Amino acid sequence: MPFAAVILLGLFLGMRHSTDPDHVVAVSTIVSRQGSIRSSATIGLLWGLGHTLTIFLVGSAIIIFGVVIPPRLGLSMEFCVALMLILLGVLNLTGVMRWITERLTRRKTVPATSQSAVSECCISVEPRKTNQLASTMGRFLDKTIGRLGLYQTIRPLVIGLVHGLAGSAAVALLVLSTIKSPLWSTAYLLVFGFGTMVGMMLMTAAISVPLVYTGKKFFNINRHLAVISGFASMAFGIFLVYHIGFVDGLFASQAHWIPQ
Repeated sequence: MPFAAVILLGLFLGMRHSTDPDHVVAVSTIVSRQGSIRSSATIGLLWGLGHTLTIFLVGSAIIIFGVVIPPRLGLSMEFCVALMLILLGVLNLTGVMRWITERLTRRKTVPATSQSAVSECCISVEPRKTNQLASTMGRFLDKTIGRLGLYQTIRPLVIGLVHGLAGSAAVALLVLSTIKSPLWSTAYLLVFGFGTMVGMMLMTAAISVPLVYTGKKFFNINRHLAVISGFASMAFGIFLVYHIGFVDGLFASQAHWIPQ
């Protein structure tokens, strides 16, 4: 396949992969308590980053070193996603997620005089170009991750890592059957992951639009939407537990696993 076609295909499939039901349910539960579209989009981007890291690391091991994942291990990785969905739903319904978020995302404001003093100190010591670069990076991080806080930054990243662990084998096997070169196959994983990040960022921004709008004008409706997302996450997680544990045979003597 031409290089441009591989790039476009990877981006398209990565964006489509972000719309898988378990991904949508998990991210909807997370962003149901967000108050802005920008924060929701950042959470989607962090989820996609975690997903990409796992897809690339595990997928590269399968492609380059020929690592074979046993069926029971593959089902166990997918089972972790199901348990995580149930946990997210329970935390959302009980209000524990909101409580943890409020407790762990409090930020201490630095007085303006202190900030100006630090800036003057940096200007006097560091070269101008280095200081401008550091200032630009600082403003970018403050406007994105800094607004979320440490907890809300780590949470979607970890959830993305778990989701990527469950789907890495299927993606790697699909790529290996299409692209024979290990180098281009691993490069494709990065392109696929980038497409997933973009798709998840756009999707979380779209999901958060009605939540942000109702949160500002119709508080009761917003609360009901958050409850619905919690129930959906828990119900879908229970369904996956049943399907993985009993239909696919994780809890049986013979496991039947088809990477999807």
